[in-house]
Amino acid sequence: MESSGMEREKMVELQLLPRGITDENILLAMRKIPREKFIPAGALPLAYTDQPLPIGANQTISQPYIVAYMCQELHMTRDSRVLEIGTGSGYETAVLALCAKEIFTVEFRAALSEQARSNLLPLRLANVNFRVGDGHEGWPQQAPFDAIIVSACFRTIPPALISQLKVGGRLVAPVGTKSNQNLILIEKFSEGIQETNLMPVAFVRAAGGEDG
Repeated sequence: MESSGMEREKMVELQLLPRGITDENILLAMRKIPREKFIPAGALPLAYTDQPLPIGANQTISQPYIVAYMCQELHMTRDSRVLEIGTGSGYETAVLALCAKEIFTVEFRAALSEQARSNLLPLRLANVNFRVGDGHEGWPQQAPFDAIIVSACFRTIPPALISQLKVGGRLVAPVGTKSNQNLILIEKFSEGIQETNLMPVAFVRAAGGEDG
């Protein structure tokens, strides 16, 4: 059986690089973070496969490529303050934390948020802030953000999230219905926003707000 380090390298080489993931900080983070620590024991043999995996509470951890792609579309720098909607098991949170200055992550389910805290503890990441709440509302007390990433599907992008995005910032989120979703990029400018359709995706529905 391969070591997790070898499996992570294989994941990067076979799943990420050939599909256009070029951000060195993201590649380094995904080479470093032990994905197997963020999934249930029963799914360990699948930790580095190119697929989403269940993490309990009818939620999933996205496939590695989708995590990397969404993070890359944020155009983060080491000075970025990032809002994450949907902490899940904390894997994407860890990737973000290694690429940006400070992460503010919101999870609707208290048990998942607590599990993510536990999963992240061994990594000793001092730049992650947790909140249990409705992702539709964002985290207004900590706004504005340089980037916002959403890991559950909204029917439409909540206005609160757009208002909490800095001018010049980028927001990436899946939008649509249960059976018809697209990953959307929103760029915010002083004169308004620009929306770009990136790719078809399949995410769990967002809880709370109009989607709950």
